[in-house]
Amino acid sequence: MVMTNALEARMHLPIGSLEAYRHAVESISMLSKDEEHELAERLRDDNDLDEARRLVMSHLRFVARIARGYNGYGLAQADLIQEGNIGLMKAVKRFDPDVGVRLVSFAVHWVRAEMHEFILRNWRIVKVATTKAQRKLFFNLRGAKKRLGWLNREEVDAVALDLGVTAADVLEMEKRLNARDATFDPPGDHDDDSDRVAPAAYLPDNRFDPALRTEASQWEAYNAGRLRLGLDALDERSRDIIQSRWLEEKKATLHTLADKYGISAERIRQLEKNALAKMQKSLGATFA
Repeated sequence: MVMTNALEARMHLPIGSLEAYRHAVESISMLSKDEEHELAERLRDDNDLDEARRLVMSHLRFVARIARGYNGYGLAQADLIQEGNIGLMKAVKRFDPDVGVRLVSFAVHWVRAEMHEFILRNWRIVKVATTKAQRKLFFNLRGAKKRLGWLNREEVDAVALDLGVTAADVLEMEKRLNARDATFDPPGDHDDDSDRVAPAAYLPDNRFDPALRTEASQWEAYNAGRLRLGLDALDERSRDIIQSRWLEEKKATLHTLADKYGISAERIRQLEKNALAKMQKSLGATFA
């Protein structure tokens, strides 16, 4: 009863002051193993949201402590804590008390996952890690570089082996980590004498260039003409097979064409192969 009253008294945690928030969550008592198990069972069996709230509240201090480990990314601690709290709530929703582990051990992966996703979305204007290997390198290579400085070839190979990625992935992520965001179009008070040129000054937009649009149109017409010549060199059945297999929006299968012509799918495949070879030879002779 005492713990319940303490929780209710702190439901409105302070906002606007990170230190006040940390002090408030540190003052909330942790649950014992038996209390945690009982609350989790009631949440699972009865969908009791009050129990979910108590489980979340008693672990807010844990999220705040994890967030301190991500100080080096230049992002607000309050935002990291908020994202971590989302991960904590997801963990509470999925927690099974009968598995035999404490909630804190189960929730750490959810909390870190939400923080990692937030960091990757906001660390740079352009997302620096999209693949699984890049995400792994982003959070591990930073720590390695603090010890190693600029990586030589042996160190690149060692990091790649340790993390189970390729050396090319390590080099690419090192390049991204050392790059900086550039303002595409600097403000009006930009120093004209600066040796840095904004991308807006040298990145052309050729989408509406009349010469390029005309060239693309003529090239498309040229390729269409060559395709027509190649098809004209085929007999009617072979032409239909090529059109059905390659040129229609909904491609026909070998078995569909086999049923249409009353022959085997293997024979359709042979006809298709011969037709493509004949088209290639015909086009080569015409435009040689």
